[in-house]
Amino acid sequence: MTVDIPAGSPTSDTDSPTDVSPVSDAYLGDLAVRAEWDSRYADRQQLWSGRPNGALVAECAGLTPGRALDVGCGEGADAVWLARRGWDVTALEVSGVALERAARHARDAGLTVRWVHAELTRAELAPASFDLVSAQYPALLRTPDAAAEQALLDAVAPGGVLLLVHHAGMDTQHSQEGGFDPADYVWPSMVAARLDDDWVVEVDEQRPRVAPDGGAGAHHADDLVLRVRRLR
Repeated sequence: MTVDIPAGSPTSDTDSPTDVSPVSDAYLGDLAVRAEWDSRYADRQQLWSGRPNGALVAECAGLTPGRALDVGCGEGADAVWLARRGWDVTALEVSGVALERAARHARDAGLTVRWVHAELTRAELAPASFDLVSAQYPALLRTPDAAAEQALLDAVAPGGVLLLVHHAGMDTQHSQEGGFDPADYVWPSMVAARLDDDWVVEVDEQRPRVAPDGGAGAHHADDLVLRVRRLR
């Protein structure tokens, strides 16, 4: 479900005319996944730092703005950073709680972002339509048909860039207490393994993380950064 939330749609009698309408409750995806992430966000007033991810800033500051897809947008800091720099942003997230916060963040910045309440593999996105697909530390579940990996690649337009960033070291860890098993999730190496001659690898490395202060995940010290460009 895609929802445009421009500035100018009031949400209550006390809101100013520049406020935005609420995010639609329509959702495309596994309801259990949505409930899990809604619970995580609801446990805290703010889960993340509110600042854009360092790898996004480093890798995309020099790109010419076009159409961008922010996969797993969370509370919207990356989407707002991109929109502020002239990108036409579509931001996708499974948690409705997070999307409401992201919409408010964009509204407060006076920016328009297109919000998609869906899992990546269930989202109704036009193929090959984004000049930038950014997935910063996404929790994408692996499937036998590599649906999530392929969905990331399929979204990129010819000439466009896929930027996938994850926490280094987690991909080689064993199953942990609480049920988290890194083997259940998609990592940059899995996406890189699906590249063919239509793609060129621009960055594929592990490097120190430039982390915003505060927020969940701030303890991770190194990033895996994969930046690839679609040639055709």
